Amino acid sequence: MADLPAPLDPAEALSRAAEAAPLLAALPRARRAAAMVAAADALQAAGDELIPIGARETGLPTARLTGELRRTAVQLRLLADVAADGTALDVRLDEADPGFALGPRPDLRRTRVPLGPALVFAAGNFPFAFSVAGGDTAAALAAGCPVVVKAHPGHPELSRRTAAIVAGALAAAGLPTASLQLIEGEEAGVAALRDPRTAVASFTGSVRGGQALAAIAAGRARPIPFYGELGSVNPVFVTAAAAAERGEAIADGFVASVSGSAGQLCTKPGFLLVPEGHGLDDRIAEAAGAVAGQRLLSAPISAGYASRRDEILGADGVRVLADGGVEVGADGVAVATPTVVAIGLGALVSGREHLLDEAFGPLSVVVTVPRGTPLTAAAALFPGVLAAGVHLGAAERGEPDDAVRDLVAALTASAGRVLFDGWPTGVAVTPAMQHGGPWPSTTADATSVGTDAIGRYQRAVAYQDAPAWLLPDELRDGADVPQALSPAGASAEWGARFR
Repeated sequence: MADLPAPLDPAEALSRAAEAAPLLAALPRARRAAAMVAAADALQAAGDELIPIGARETGLPTARLTGELRRTAVQLRLLADVAADGTALDVRLDEADPGFALGPRPDLRRTRVPLGPALVFAAGNFPFAFSVAGGDTAAALAAGCPVVVKAHPGHPELSRRTAAIVAGALAAAGLPTASLQLIEGEEAGVAALRDPRTAVASFTGSVRGGQALAAIAAGRARPIPFYGELGSVNPVFVTAAAAAERGEAIADGFVASVSGSAGQLCTKPGFLLVPEGHGLDDRIAEAAGAVAGQRLLSAPISAGYASRRDEILGADGVRVLADGGVEVGADGVAVATPTVVAIGLGALVSGREHLLDEAFGPLSVVVTVPRGTPLTAAAALFPGVLAAGVHLGAAERGEPDDAVRDLVAALTASAGRVLFDGWPTGVAVTPAMQHGGPWPSTTADATSVGTDAIGRYQRAVAYQDAPAWLLPDELRDGADVPQALSPAGASAEWGARFR
């Protein structure tokens, strides 16, 4: 199978994508789904070729990349099933109703249609699952959108080979040849975002980069949806009961979560909030000291992490639990061991300007909350995160507790995912997952993992009093998709059960 040309001109790619868009949208859902499954199969079949390339370019271990490739294939298959069964179309039928409560109602039928060419900015820390064939690409294809991927510079060879394999599998399964294309370089990505043929864009990366791209998308003559995942600090709260019952296990799990993949995960717990007297310092230091050094992804990430680590270590009130280290090689890429610091809640509030931003690497902050101060008091420090965790004692899991209820309510207001007695690293690829959160974790609060991700690449259209032969198949009576029906006469009973 021949490689795709690299780099591909963005204008050429978008021209081809615009031609492919109506063809892809018109294909039967089952054919699109079968092509996505074929792409998943092709990726896994090429694992022996792709995984060594990824390991060489990113420094990530083979075991991690093997699992990530499997996750990428599973994600394609899951979203293929949803594309095929029509669930993502969210079909709604309102029967014509001459006796409607507000006057005669027409026949209304609503579905969702693909937006058109989708631009995906690949991430560096997940060279499979958030890259060329990752979740954004899978969701866009499931919606019926051709995809132009802007490759991440951290793994160029892997990006090209992945694109060639997936594009070839899609074409062989009957999709238009421009269903997946690859472009490279920052200028090419910006040009593609500005191109009027781009209908929607998604991004996973830094706050600075995401904000700049979001501004471009919003400032176009015709603004487009832009879904940016910008990073998160993912606080985890430990109650006094939990610390007393299983403090050592919590300390060990915390360090494992912070140090996994060298802390280069958007779901890494950046803060652990514990009541005063928790007694976890020594165990955290011991666990962190046992972690071997790991290579960071790139020279820019290494430089950014070293600078951020120095800033945190130099902040007022910070106490070092595990110093860790950063050893920079001749190529500018660092090997890092975990750094964990502790600080009191008051000092964190005073130094919030310097301490609350994400540290992308194996560093986290343990925050001591004074006796008598509810953990909820600290939740306001984290206004928008991808995930937040709570560790509870056994009794707190079984019996209502107002303090716990208040904490969870506060976290629900600020997090896309609230998890219990676990760690935010590890995002399940499953229908109910929400991987997205309020600003500043994302530019638009929508999930990039799970079946609801498809909705980012669609828009709704309603047909009123349309002849049956003009309706899309899914809007016809008896179609083989889930249909939410509002029957004639129902409006007379709206609200009746509350009278």
